[in-house]
Amino acid sequence: MGTKTKSAEILCIGTELLMGDIVNTNAAYIARRLAELGINLYHQSVVGDNPGRLRDSLEIAFSRADIVITTGGLGPTYDDLSKETVAAFFGRKLVLHAESLEWLESYFTRLGRPMTENNRKQAMMPEDCTVFPNPNGTAPGCAIEQDGRIAILLPGPPREMQPMMDHAVIPFLQRFQEYRLVSHNLHFFGIGESTLEEKLRALMTSSINPTVAPYAKTGEVMLRVTARVQDPAEADAIMAPALAEIDKAAGEFLYGVDVGDLQTALCRALKEKGLHVALAESCTGGMTAARLTGVPGASQVFECGICCYSNAMKEQLAGVRPGTLAQYGAVSEETARELAAGARRAGGAQIGVGITGNAGPEPSEGKPVGLVYVAVDSGWYQETITLNIARRDDDARAYIRTLASSNALNLALRACRAYPG
Repeated sequence: MGTKTKSAEILCIGTELLMGDIVNTNAAYIARRLAELGINLYHQSVVGDNPGRLRDSLEIAFSRADIVITTGGLGPTYDDLSKETVAAFFGRKLVLHAESLEWLESYFTRLGRPMTENNRKQAMMPEDCTVFPNPNGTAPGCAIEQDGRIAILLPGPPREMQPMMDHAVIPFLQRFQEYRLVSHNLHFFGIGESTLEEKLRALMTSSINPTVAPYAKTGEVMLRVTARVQDPAEADAIMAPALAEIDKAAGEFLYGVDVGDLQTALCRALKEKGLHVALAESCTGGMTAARLTGVPGASQVFECGICCYSNAMKEQLAGVRPGTLAQYGAVSEETARELAAGARRAGGAQIGVGITGNAGPEPSEGKPVGLVYVAVDSGWYQETITLNIARRDDDARAYIRTLASSNALNLALRACRAYPG
């Protein structure tokens, strides 16, 4: 396979993963880190805690990859057999690793608990392997190299696996790094994946370096623009023409680059402009406020969130006029506008947002499920939008509320960016 190892495969071990009892976040984390190193990843697999099937999976993985990274199966119990199986695969014995045993003994001493005999097995490592210490748990990791193949064994718990990947495995793998992949994530709202793809099809299909790939999310789309470089300082120059073309074709829907989500983009924009926002929510029941307050530093830009589900509370807390509710109903443009104005007034904020609608499961006031109105109110920008979120499944209510909340964040972001000051 040459002197440079270029491809890897992730093999996550654990019956609980196959059964769906836990979500496999380890594979995503490892994949991102490998991409940063420029190590190609073409396959990911999951296998249960069965030595025979694990050995078969190793055979398959090493038939198409130079490096196989495993997670899980390094614990002290009878079904934790990853080390034993991988060591046997390479024809190696398990031997006591004195430093690991010393760490284990000191770990249990600090806890004030006796170390059981089965914990001792965690200090047994494949002979002639590279040991990766685990300061966050009892299971050290390791790497076995033989005949151009490398097996890397990592613990399963993410709080143990991630630091070991960052501080031990990445330095271990850097000798194989021939290039790096550097990406920018472009986040779009208000445009579907198919429409965005149509606008940018020529760019997506013709670009080799950088590449442009779309990813659909709930109510939004992300484009990942990725440059393959030897020097990361070269990446932005390589990506610049593609980024300019994307902005020209769909910039009106672009809400941020490398921002993660709408609430983070809004908090950043508000902070940059020195503005504050307040919310009055009906059908979303405080979801938008929860999303905002999940962003570190939101207290600098978020004044208040009013959750006013009943008509009486819309009047009492948000100042919606009884006549508006009587004439137009709670689910109406007029009520949404008065909610936005009331939130702005109550919070003393420059921007107010109001959300009202029918999230189901049954029509109300003669209004269909999925009809939502979102309004933004400020001294320089007002807008009200009507959403008809038609969906008929068990998750419809959550979907309607999430999209309503996202549209509210996006409207506030529009107002913020339109600020003339």
